[in-house]
Order: sequence, then C-alpha cells, then structure tokens
Amino acid sequence: MSPESVWDYPRPPRLEATSKRLRVIFAGVTVADTTRGLRVLETSHPPTYYIPPDDVEENLLVPSPRTSLCEWKGQARYWTVRVGEKEARDVAWSYPNPNPDFREIQDHLAFYPGPMDACFVDGEEVRAQAGGFYGGWVTRDLEGPFKGEPGTLGW
Repeated sequence: MSPESVWDYPRPPRLEATSKRLRVIFAGVTVADTTRGLRVLETSHPPTYYIPPDDVEENLLVPSPRTSLCEWKGQARYWTVRVGEKEARDVAWSYPNPNPDFREIQDHLAFYPGPMDACFVDGEEVRAQAGGFYGGWVTRDLEGPFKGEPGTLGW
C-alpha cells in the first residue's frame, strides 16, 4: 500500500469516518477504544481522530476552562485526563456545537497523543504531530512533511 500524502488532503478540511481501531492509553488505563471514529483531513496535517463519547471513559475526563476557536469546526472545549493521582491537563478537546459542515463530530473527543502513554491506530503506536498546537496522529502510512515541524510556522 502506498503512503497517503498529507499534501493530497483538502483545504478546507474534510471529515470522514474510519473503521480503524483507535485506542488511547494513559497511566496504564484505556481511556478510549473505538472502531467508530471520525478523522479530519487537512492539507499538510496528519489526521486528527475524533472518538465517540460512548467509547471514551468519560469518568476519567475533567472539564477544563480552556477553549479555542477553529475557523472550520467552531469553538472547542478542553478536558484534562485524570487517572488516580496522575493527570494530563488540556489534552482532549471536543466541539459541543460544531459548525454545520462538522456536525458529525459533536461531542466526539480528540486527544493529543504526546502526553498519553500511547495512542494506536489499528495496533500501530502513533507519533505526535510536531509542535504544541496540533493534534495529528502520525502513522507509517503517511507522507509529509507535516505542519508543526521546524521551519513550517509560515505555512
């Protein structure tokens, strides 16, 4: 199978369903596990995966006061993941009222992979998209360069 180039992804971004198994592990505990995910594809970015709330251990999420605004998806709210005494602040986000083109991701959760123990796509441990802002999941089947890497600030 040939690599998927992030330079073939559209702008504005596209939302699509994926049946690949997505897992998020933190402090040795499975926080999310689904085969009903959605992914956002945008030029120069590895996919950002959104997991249905029914497939997330929501008892491990603590609401955060942080918000952000995406020109495509709308206003996001953030979540802290807490397992026992261990926590990772503002590492998940969701869109309670997304813009119409992204209504399918309403209340689905995305996770920054870097602060987690591990995130997986079909059993492959992902690498975090470079930089502190983006939440893409880099897998072997992707071809970059990816926004967020050194020298890409002006893209």
